[in-house]
Amino acid sequence: MTGTPRRAVRLLLAAAASLCVLLPLLRGATAAGAVVEFGLGRDEAVAAQLSSALAMLTAFLAAGRAVDAWGWPRVLRWALGTMAVGGTVAVTAGHPWAYLAGRTVEDAGSAGVLIAALASVPVLNLPGRITRVVGGAVAGVATAFVLGANIAVRIDAVAGWRLGGAVVPAAAALLLLASLRLLPRERLPRSRPGAAPVCGPGIAAAALLAVAGLELGPLLDWSDPLVGALLCASALLFAACRARSVLLARRHPEPPPVPGVPARAAGGAVAAGATLGFTQLALTAALPVVLLQRGVTLGHVTLSMSGYGLGMLTAGLVARHWRLTPLTSASLGLPLAAVGLAALHFLPAEAGRAALVAGAVSLLVGFGLVVAQIPYLAGFLAALPRQRRAAASALYPVAILFGGVLGQAVPGSTALATGEGGPPELSTVLWVACGAVALVAMLLGRPVVSLAVAAGAGLQHLLLVALAGERAADRPGAAVAALAVGAAMGLVAWSRRQQSERLARVRASEIALQQAVLHPIPAQLGELRLVGHYQPATAGTGVGGDFFEAVRTPHGTRLLIGDVRGKGLQAVHTVTDLLGCFRSQAHETADLGELAARLDRQLTRLAAARGDEELFATALLLQHRDGGTRVEVVNCGHLAPLRVGPDGVRTTPVPALLPLGLGALGLGPAPVPTPLALPGGSALLLHTDGLSEARNSSGEFYPLGERLSVLRAADPGRLVHRLAEDVRDWTHQLSDDIALIALTRA
Repeated sequence: MTGTPRRAVRLLLAAAASLCVLLPLLRGATAAGAVVEFGLGRDEAVAAQLSSALAMLTAFLAAGRAVDAWGWPRVLRWALGTMAVGGTVAVTAGHPWAYLAGRTVEDAGSAGVLIAALASVPVLNLPGRITRVVGGAVAGVATAFVLGANIAVRIDAVAGWRLGGAVVPAAAALLLLASLRLLPRERLPRSRPGAAPVCGPGIAAAALLAVAGLELGPLLDWSDPLVGALLCASALLFAACRARSVLLARRHPEPPPVPGVPARAAGGAVAAGATLGFTQLALTAALPVVLLQRGVTLGHVTLSMSGYGLGMLTAGLVARHWRLTPLTSASLGLPLAAVGLAALHFLPAEAGRAALVAGAVSLLVGFGLVVAQIPYLAGFLAALPRQRRAAASALYPVAILFGGVLGQAVPGSTALATGEGGPPELSTVLWVACGAVALVAMLLGRPVVSLAVAAGAGLQHLLLVALAGERAADRPGAAVAALAVGAAMGLVAWSRRQQSERLARVRASEIALQQAVLHPIPAQLGELRLVGHYQPATAGTGVGGDFFEAVRTPHGTRLLIGDVRGKGLQAVHTVTDLLGCFRSQAHETADLGELAARLDRQLTRLAAARGDEELFATALLLQHRDGGTRVEVVNCGHLAPLRVGPDGVRTTPVPALLPLGLGALGLGPAPVPTPLALPGGSALLLHTDGLSEARNSSGEFYPLGERLSVLRAADPGRLVHRLAEDVRDWTHQLSDDIALIALTRA
C-alpha cells in the first residue's frame, strides 16, 4: 500500500462493501419490472433463488483461496469486474435466462468483494484497531443502506427496471477504475506454498448440497424426494469427510503445519453471523406484511425499514467510540433485538402509529443485532492466521448466508416473502426469530441479562394491559415504554453482574495479598497444634497493621504476633519488612531474646530511613522446643497470652518490655525469655488489641475474659471459630484489625 493513503483505501473498501448491501435492495425494487417483461414464473423464481445462493457460497470459498494466492487487491478488482459484467448482462438481456444468468454472476461478484474487504482488514490495521475500523465500516454501510432503501422504492417508477438495475454495475465499474489507480497491481507471492485448504472439496460440496436442499425445501415441499436426497447426500458427505479427517489424524499424529482460527473466536463469529442472516430475513419478510395489513403505504414501509439501518449506524458509532467486549455486546444487544421482534406482535392498529412504532422497533433490532456482531467479527478477524487468512475469513459470510437460508426454511417465511402469508405465518416467523435470537443471547451473553430484558419488557406490557387495557397498551408511547423498561432492566442486571465479578476479583486479590504477606498458619508445626485467624478492619484490603507468623526452625517451633503503629499501605510495608526479617533470622538466631533484639534493630533502621521517629510495633515471640512441656515467651509491649483450660481462663505472668523500634533492646544484653507451662488439655491464645478493644453500639469493650469463660473451648479450632463469631456478634463494625493464634500441644 506504499504511496496510497490508507484512508483512501479504507473508503474504497467501505464503498465496495456498501455496494454489496445496495445490490439486494435495488434488485428487489426493480425485479417486478423484469418479471413482467420476461414473464418469469415460479420455476424461474426457484432457479434464480437457488442459483444465487449456490453462486454466492461457491464464490465465498473460491475467493478466499484466490485472495491467499494472489492478494486481496487483485481479487477485489476481479470481483468488481465480475459485478459490473454480470449486472450489465442482466440489464441488457433480451431473454429471461440471460437475465437470470447475469444476476447469478453479479451475486458471485458481490461475494468476492465481501471476502476481499474482510481479508484486507487484518492486513491494513493493527489488531487493537480492528474493532474501531469495523465499527466505522458498519456505520458507512448503514448510511448506504438507509439512502439505498429510500431510493430503491422509487427508482423503478422513475427510471424503469433496466436503468435502476444499471446503478450497481455502473458503480462497480467506477470502483474498479478507482481500485486500478489506488491499489497495487503486482501479484503477491503465496504465503505458504502447498498449504492445505481451510475447507476441502468434500466439505464444500456438502455445504453446496445443504444450501440447495434448504433453498428448495420451502419452495417445492419438504416431502419432495429431491429435497430429501440433497439433504441426505449433504449429511453423508460431511460425515464421510469428517471420518476421513479423523483417520488421517490418527495415522499422521504430527501437529498441523499451518495454525487455524481459535475455536472460540470462530464459534462466536459463526453464531453471531448466522443469527444476523436469520433475523434479517425474518424481519424483511414479516415487517412489510405487518405494516401493509394496517394500511401503511409502501413509502412509509420503507421508512420504517430504514430504522434498521439507523440502528446499524448507531451500533457502528458506539463500537467505534467505545471498546465493547463480545460478552457485553451479546448480553445487551441480542436481548434487545429479541424484545423488539416480540414487540412487532403488538403494533397499533392505526397506520401512522404502526409505522412509527415499527421504525423504532426496527432501529432497536438493528442496533441489538449489529452491536453484537462487531466485537465478534473484530475478534475473529484479529485471530485469523497469516496463512490461509482469507480462506478462513469466508467463515463469517458463509454463516450469514446459512442463517438466511435457514430463515427461509421457517414455515411461513416463503409465503410472507411472496405476499401469500397471513396472520398465522406472520406469527410463526416472528416468534421463531425471537426465540432464535433469545437462545443465541443466552449462549453468547449473560443469561441473567437476557432474562431481565425479556421479563422487564414483558411485565411492563402486561401491566399496561391490566391497568389501561389493550387500546392504551397498543399506543406508541406504551410500546416504547415497554422496550425502555426492558433495556433498563438489562442494564441493571448487567451492572449488577459486573459489580459481582469486580467484587469477586477484589476478594481474590485480597486473599492473594493476605497469603503473600501473612502466610497461613499451619495446622501442626513440630509438636504444636495451631489455628490462626486474621480479620482486617477495612474490607477489601486483606492486610492491615496486625501480623503473625509460625515457622519451624532448628531451634524449635517459633511464633510471632504483633501490631504495627499506623494504618494503610505504610503499615503494610512495615509488616512486610518485619515478617521478612523474622522469617530469615528465626533460622539463624538460637536465642529467642536475641531474635527479638534483631527485630528491634531492623525496625529502628526502617524508622530512620523513613524519618518517622514514632514508628514502633508491639510484638510477642513464642518458642517451643520438641519434647518440652513449656514454651518460652518474649513480650515486646504486647498483650500477654491467655491460658484457656479446664480450670478457666487465666492471664499468663509475662512481663512486657518496650515495643520494637524504640531501640531499647539494643542498649544492653538481650532479654531473657519467660517460660510458661503448657499442660495437656489447655490452650494458649495469642491476640492483638483489635479483639479486646472491639466496641459494641454502646461503646463498651469486648469482655474477652468473660466471653472465653462462656465459650469454654480449649480445642484451638473451636476456640478461634467461636471467638471470631462471638466478636462479630458483639460489634457492628470493627475499628481495628484482629489477629489470633490458638495453640496447644499435639
